[in-house]
Amino acid sequence: MNGKMPEFINLLQKYFQKGILDLKKTKGYRPFKDIKNLYRGKLSNRRPPSPSISPEEDLKLFYEAMADVKEIKEFRSLSYVKSTPRITRPLSQKDRAIEQLKELIEGKRPLEISKTQEYVHWKVPARTMATVEALHRGEYSVQDFIDLHGYTVKEAKGLLEDFLKSSIKRGFRCVKVIHGRGLSSPRGPVLKEAVLGWLEREMRRYVLAYATASPRDGGLGATYVLLRSKI
Repeated sequence: MNGKMPEFINLLQKYFQKGILDLKKTKGYRPFKDIKNLYRGKLSNRRPPSPSISPEEDLKLFYEAMADVKEIKEFRSLSYVKSTPRITRPLSQKDRAIEQLKELIEGKRPLEISKTQEYVHWKVPARTMATVEALHRGEYSVQDFIDLHGYTVKEAKGLLEDFLKSSIKRGFRCVKVIHGRGLSSPRGPVLKEAVLGWLEREMRRYVLAYATASPRDGGLGATYVLLRSKI
């Protein structure tokens, strides 16, 4: 097998060389003759660039295109109403107050309790109004509360004082007192006025400040009380 392999390779080389010579002798053998025609065909299919049109020619073409357009006579009878700008006059002070009251009733405007006549607050001289405002906004966490509804003024006084003492001993800083607004009482907010008087006088040694509670905590029917750290 090994002796026949060189002989086979020599025969293959001779055959290959003979084939190349035969191809060179053939005058009609031109494998790339159609490439030029193919390229020319692609060039011939390109769209020629459109000539630029002058503004005068463009206007002329427009008039020619609109030559057959006719007027619709029915449109002549249509009336044209010129719209007048709407002038909004500023509301007077009375009208503005009525508008704000209407928004409050409809729930479109939040009620600012601090601007009502029932809003109350008080503080010791050492405290600032910033403390009172923060207390009213609910920035002090309420740690306990007492509800004095249904008690007489005498009963409520004893209950409130015991509650304040107990709260200070437990280390509480802010509590809530529910006293109501006295809307159903013929004498008005008797209990509320009594509670506020006690906080400012008899029970002042327990209190640093008080303010009407925020709407989420009872609003005008309750009061936040900021307590002293010790009795």
